[in-house]
Amino acid sequence: QVQLVESGGGLVQAGGSLRLSCAASGRTFSSYSMAWFRQAPGKVREFVSALSRRGDSTYYSDSVKGRFTISRDNAKNTAYLQMNSLKPEDTAVYYCAATLRELDLGYRGSYDYWGQGTQVTVSS
Repeated sequence: QVQLVESGGGLVQAGGSLRLSCAASGRTFSSYSMAWFRQAPGKVREFVSALSRRGDSTYYSDSVKGRFTISRDNAKNTAYLQMNSLKPEDTAVYYCAATLRELDLGYRGSYDYWGQGTQVTVSS
């Protein structure tokens, strides 16, 4: 089992940047593909980005492509989401997730482990 703890959320103006971190503990971090999802009030949780366990494959939703970058540091057991050019529509609770799968990384149901979430608020 793996435990995930997100950090780095906050309030930022439109056009600004934030970097989210997801610290993992438990079983070998490098065995897991990692992802970020987000959930805005009244909306379903949606896929944002995913990264294979070796870090050689990345996936992004169309809404964040070119603005967000996912990465990982297996030595630090941490995944990151660098968010640039933030927009008010990026406002949501952001969740880190982990899975032993290598396929279907864009689907919420593929993930077995979730963090508690971190709030990101982008003001206009």
